[in-house]
Amino acid sequence: MPEDSVASKPRFKRILLKLSGEAFQGKKEFGIDIDYLKELSGYLKQIHELNVEMGIVVGGGNFWRGRDATSLGMDQATADYIGMTGTIMNALALQASLESIQTQVRVLSAIQVQQLAEPYIRRRAIRHIEKGRIVVFAGGTGSPFFSTDTCAALRAAEINADVVLKATNVDHIYSEDPKINKHAIRYKVLDYTELLTKDLKVIDSTAVSLCREKKLPLIVFSIKEPENLVKVLFDENLGTSVKENR
Repeated sequence: MPEDSVASKPRFKRILLKLSGEAFQGKKEFGIDIDYLKELSGYLKQIHELNVEMGIVVGGGNFWRGRDATSLGMDQATADYIGMTGTIMNALALQASLESIQTQVRVLSAIQVQQLAEPYIRRRAIRHIEKGRIVVFAGGTGSPFFSTDTCAALRAAEINADVVLKATNVDHIYSEDPKINKHAIRYKVLDYTELLTKDLKVIDSTAVSLCREKKLPLIVFSIKEPENLVKVLFDENLGTSVKENR
């Protein structure tokens, strides 16, 4: 790796990290892998100790996949609301894991669950971040029909994040599923319009459109190696970067 590809200090001051529900599964087929969550939390603490301000949007796919429920005849709105409750479970588990290693964190939910989490209020979220706390956003946008990818782009814009970091199961954005086609094209850099017109499925199109409108850089990288959570802050060659007019 060329030396000039790795920064000596974090490239970003404030980040919005999107963790899919699958990130909580670890080696399990369902639910939360506690050991893997502890490992992730250790790297998140490292980021926090670098004085990088952080908001985290969590998915709920390790508990519930709304598209599977709709195929059984459930209306999408109900399926989406059930999925939002899954994100709350993940957020609370992440909070507990981080607090167990003496890291300040707050969970803010777009769905009111006052016994469990604070309500999402933009100014409150920013204030927590300014006080050096990690903020975990649960409950998606609070409305059905919007993915947690879209929630990540929305929260990033609301808290004035420098970048959206999407931690996923693939190391880059590809033209096709590389597990199916070994000749799939791997992209290092894309602009928003390319990502939309090529109809690459790695991230929701509404989220990409919002990032384009707000000129929010987006980086897609693999979380199979959890240390990438820290590496992506320094290494510009890690993952695929999506930005304006590459």
